[in-house]
Amino acid sequence: MTAPVSPARESARHALVRCRELVRPHLRAAVGRLHPWVAEMAAYSFGWCEVGGAPAGAPGGKGVRQALAVLGAEAAGADGRAGVPAAVAVELVHAFSLLHDDVMDGDATRRGRPAVWQAYGTGPAVLAGDALFALAVDTLAAVPGGTGAVRLLSAALADLVRGQADDLLFTTRPWTGPDRVTAREYEEMAEGKTGALLGCAAALGAGLGGAPPETVTALDRAGRHLGVAFQLVDDVLGIWGDPAVTGKPVGGDLREGKKTFPVLAALGSPAARRLPALLSGPEHTAEAAALIDAAGGRTAALAAARTHTAAARELLTSAPLATGAAEELTALLDLLVGRTL
Repeated sequence: MTAPVSPARESARHALVRCRELVRPHLRAAVGRLHPWVAEMAAYSFGWCEVGGAPAGAPGGKGVRQALAVLGAEAAGADGRAGVPAAVAVELVHAFSLLHDDVMDGDATRRGRPAVWQAYGTGPAVLAGDALFALAVDTLAAVPGGTGAVRLLSAALADLVRGQADDLLFTTRPWTGPDRVTAREYEEMAEGKTGALLGCAAALGAGLGGAPPETVTALDRAGRHLGVAFQLVDDVLGIWGDPAVTGKPVGGDLREGKKTFPVLAALGSPAARRLPALLSGPEHTAEAAALIDAAGGRTAALAAARTHTAAARELLTSAPLATGAAEELTALLDLLVGRTL
């Protein structure tokens, strides 16, 4: 028997759909301004077409960032349409980051389809990502008073690049010893790689909606906490999640040797002395997952996620936000990180 959906989760899902429908035509129009070949690669990355341009209904992303931008504008007391340029810009930047991430990480698939670099080639995928980034900046620059918005986006991009750089460098560091990656370093990386753009989305929407600087800052910080919490929950699901729900194989992160938060937290426990040896080969994935759990890795990750979720909720509660939008932002927060909390 299917469990009933809570009113808060239903509200969050409705907000996602409503914001996607509001932003979609503007996002399509922006992509349509690109070189036709580049526009096709961008459309393919969004799930709008197949290779060659034939229409497709492939599943795209949830549209979380664009929803945060629209709701940020509404939280400032403005019409959601005020946040559309911010929504388009952050969605373009997110797509750009995914195109380049797949190249850097060698990930061959994205949302169940060949990644853009697999479908079109590495060089074309990098070019498409560059075009999306340039288009995002142009979208904000065209907004009246857009200088401040471009500056906010640039700061978020600098943090995103810093987080991506740390994530890549983590793979070269040992599991144990003085040079090992700490859980704190991982949280800082996640804030940059995942949280910076989420915070930027809400802050940009609020700024374009006329919010005062302190409200813009509060929404930026809330989005950053959301990003870290989301990443920590994703790490838990990457080891122990149900493949039917996550779309990922059980223990996939362990087989790939990823330094995720549950692993790093467990390595600090004396109970995990055998863990580095188990992480050296994919044949020990199940045993490694059990040891990480026994050493407190899963518990530590979920506790940290709750801490960041509470911090985000406190920022949303204390900021002077329009009631309806504030409630939808809180519901969206719970939807995204409440999968295992």
